Amino acid sequence: MRRTDFHYELPEELIAQQPLAERSASRLLTLDGATGVLADRHILELPGLVNPGDLLVFNDTRVIPARLFAIKDSGGKVELLLERPLEGRSALVHARASKALKPAMLLSSRGGAIRILEKRGDLWSVELPEPALGFFERFGQMPLPPYIRREPVANDATRYQSVFARRDGAVAAPTASLHFDDRLLAALQARGVERTFVTLHVGAGTFQPVRTEAVGAHVMHAEFVEVSAAACAAVNAARARNSRVIAVGTTVVRALESAAGGGELAPYVGDSSLFIVPGFRFRVVDALLTNFHLPESTLLMLVSAFAGRETVLSAYRHAVDRQYRFFSYGDAMFVTPHPGAHEIRTA
Repeated sequence: MRRTDFHYELPEELIAQQPLAERSASRLLTLDGATGVLADRHILELPGLVNPGDLLVFNDTRVIPARLFAIKDSGGKVELLLERPLEGRSALVHARASKALKPAMLLSSRGGAIRILEKRGDLWSVELPEPALGFFERFGQMPLPPYIRREPVANDATRYQSVFARRDGAVAAPTASLHFDDRLLAALQARGVERTFVTLHVGAGTFQPVRTEAVGAHVMHAEFVEVSAAACAAVNAARARNSRVIAVGTTVVRALESAAGGGELAPYVGDSSLFIVPGFRFRVVDALLTNFHLPESTLLMLVSAFAGRETVLSAYRHAVDRQYRFFSYGDAMFVTPHPGAHEIRTA
């Protein structure tokens, strides 16, 4: 497979720059992966697409204000984007500057001095004035994706965050969760739909393009994942009643399938760099709610693995024609798998 196998044309005006006035006002494109049949709906119709007893799995990560601006002694500007906290006052960051950074360099920020420690791949380790989460919470800025071409405003602090976000650590939102508000959650509960939570702290690597032409040569950034015993029990209970496990977002897919990497779903805490591409056999997820993703991105490759590349690209062309809103603040898809997506289950 080649990166360009996952290309599609997207007019820039379809990239959503603002959230809608209401979370649950988004449109919803349904895609039957087995037949390719599409239907134009709205997210408030989701309760009619799921069955009593189905299990929705959400990512409860919370986006932190992970973007910070600093200045070199020379006066040059540096933009830091937190990738993950490390021990003590250290952190791993993405850094963008007009000239290369060097170890031992000191940067000035409104929160105090930041020392550059060392290069780690395409990231830098830095020493902060205090532990990373507290420092960025106080002095950072909401890290809107690069395709949102405006500065963050006060509203982004809540809207670029799910209503059930509770575990600090993400630098990008699990965007399929952004469509859920109290009204939609209440309707799903009334329908008899179960819910559980996993954690995947989305890293800035989610926005990194696939730079290799051969898809298999791409290396994913590792991200922290926790799938609890309670989440595993909820999945197993859904299986026992012949109900579906529905992932709300690609991050949930990666968390669950990482936890099932040994063959059976089991509690898991640790990093995952799982890269899901066509040919992958899913062990846990039966349906997927997801936003629209960038051309040639790892997330589009994951959805293509679930529902079939040609089928998904055809759905994206339909979405462009019908002027759906794309990416983080955009509309959603409800996707069921193509026939060969799952590992054969014996029970």
